[in-house]
Amino acid sequence: MCTARLRRVNPVRSIAHSARLRIRAGWDDVPMRDVDIRDDMIRLGQFLKLAGVIDSGGETKERIAAGEIEVNGEVDTRRGRQLHRGDVVTVDGEDIRVA
Repeated sequence: MCTARLRRVNPVRSIAHSARLRIRAGWDDVPMRDVDIRDDMIRLGQFLKLAGVIDSGGETKERIAAGEIEVNGEVDTRRGRQLHRGDVVTVDGEDIRVA
């Protein structure tokens, strides 16, 4: 079950995978999507496939290794990184929260 919510964001936020800064002020007009998980933890590669943002394990491996995925605002190059409820993954400018 996915739910969309508006969230307050930091006015200046680094987007590492595109090597540029985005200026965002006030309320974000892009809703954050929640993706429910069964257990207490899920690996980053599994989460990206569960969320439907990446289709295959090969693509997941390449994009993570290239530094195109952020976890809680920081680039993470570990496909096996453990995610817990509340963690936010950013892919192509879309924020997806582990719920």
